[in-house]
Amino acid sequence: MEGIKLAQTYAKAGVDIGKGDRLVKHIKKAVRSTFNKSVIGGIGSFGALFDGTFKGYQSPVLVSSVDGVGTKLMVAHMMNKHNTVGQDLVNHCVNDILACGARPLFFMDYFACGKLDLTIARDVIDGFVKACKENRCSLIGGETAEMPGFYNENEYDLAGTIVGVVEKKKIIDGKRIRKGDVLVGLRSTGLHTNGYSLARSVLLPVFRLDQHIDELGSTVGEALLAVHRSYLKPVQDVIGKFDVNGLSHITGGGLVGNTMRIIPKNLKLKIDWSAWDRNAIFSLIQRVGSVPEEDMRQAFNLGIGLIIIIPPAQADRVLRFLKRRGELPVVVGEVVRR
Repeated sequence: MEGIKLAQTYAKAGVDIGKGDRLVKHIKKAVRSTFNKSVIGGIGSFGALFDGTFKGYQSPVLVSSVDGVGTKLMVAHMMNKHNTVGQDLVNHCVNDILACGARPLFFMDYFACGKLDLTIARDVIDGFVKACKENRCSLIGGETAEMPGFYNENEYDLAGTIVGVVEKKKIIDGKRIRKGDVLVGLRSTGLHTNGYSLARSVLLPVFRLDQHIDELGSTVGEALLAVHRSYLKPVQDVIGKFDVNGLSHITGGGLVGNTMRIIPKNLKLKIDWSAWDRNAIFSLIQRVGSVPEEDMRQAFNLGIGLIIIIPPAQADRVLRFLKRRGELPVVVGEVVRR
């Protein structure tokens, strides 16, 4: 009737605070399992506390990074598989600060959705927990935002912030890179977290996500959701024994675009693009979509997820060292004069 207003509530507006509380209750034990002695307090405070005493460091420098997973989330949603994108995000952030020589200390996440689905949120956070444990990194806080009207009911987005530490004199910033230095590439597990807009536009009109492709050895969806690997362990091992002049995490922009970020102005890269076999997913994308080679090189890592730049005299020893640790390293090029 005119003049009579129905009672409105936050829940009717689309935000269920009770669900958020139940999510926190569920994840507390899992999140605490990532804590170490430096984490102060528990979960649910207005701010997360971490002890800033770094034993063994004379001049500790904090290194931070923030990133997302991009439209890989759309593939996760289409497959209703959400327990790997959290790993993707943590590992991506770990690799970013690793490129400065830093080891991770703690990670914080941002999970935003149109309507909170407890099962999906738990799966995503379980992925955070798994990757944080594998990287010896504490998950000390985060934010879960339910925003109906901004996101569709079945949509969610992720972002993550990581903080690590490195000894000041051991920062790896590319300043020591010289002509003749060798680029050693470490293999990727697939697209990692970049190039998905192009990959989806090429593959999804042609293949079903649950369609098995012999050359992939898996379904299309499984290949697209392959977890973005962390390079923390092999790179830390190399840093501890050899002279490393530069590190490059190969994300959006490709091998050249990312590595040139740390190359001195008077130098450039000479890449041997035939030096390694690309993952089958890249060959499939290029063939099905008739994607020009230049676009492939800019959009994807093409099978090399991280570059270690070392003096040429150490190249053979570094390759043998990495192979003994189960890696399949390959020399992908060298640093030359402009």
